[in-house]
Amino acid sequence: MPVFIYLLIALAAYLLGSIPFGFVLVRLFRKEDIRATGSGNIGATNVIRSGAKVLGALTFLLDACKGYFAVWLAGHFAGSLPYGNAAALAALFAVLGHIYTVWLGFKGGKGVATAFGVFLAIAPWSALASLAVFAAALALARYVSLASILGAAAFPVFALLLRHRAYGMWLTVAIFLVPAIVIAKHHQNIARLLKGTEYRFGKAKAAA
Repeated sequence: MPVFIYLLIALAAYLLGSIPFGFVLVRLFRKEDIRATGSGNIGATNVIRSGAKVLGALTFLLDACKGYFAVWLAGHFAGSLPYGNAAALAALFAVLGHIYTVWLGFKGGKGVATAFGVFLAIAPWSALASLAVFAAALALARYVSLASILGAAAFPVFALLLRHRAYGMWLTVAIFLVPAIVIAKHHQNIARLLKGTEYRFGKAKAAA
């Protein structure tokens, strides 16, 4: 029975994480395919780069919400199962759902906003501290990718320093694994950062 519940949690979190809000919003309001614009990513950054700032902000909010609610629902319906195990499973599969969405041929975004929502559900103060790192890095360097990488890398540190609860093994693994996945998805950005060819936020489209 516990195995069946864990499978349901994983499936529900994956399907919730798979909702491609960036793709849906741009298709609905601009009649365009966001995958044909800029980096081809369905996340908030590429939506903003396409010129739809409001839709980009809404994409970030909704992507974060699906991560948050995946973890919240897992903890709410886990019953007698350990909260940490259910939350860890939901956190991992919500982010994987966004990155490998079933609705778009298993090609999605990089999981930054969804991971933030997951972090907010697991350890809210640590998530907000990581968001502050992201904001500071973006303000100083103007690279969204670099800010995302630094924010993701900072979360496990804050989560251990600002411990909210006894995490347990599964949740501790997820606290390190989810940021690692997000950072790994930025491997192309890391290569461009090293070459000095990465897109800088706010840069004119023609120059970019």
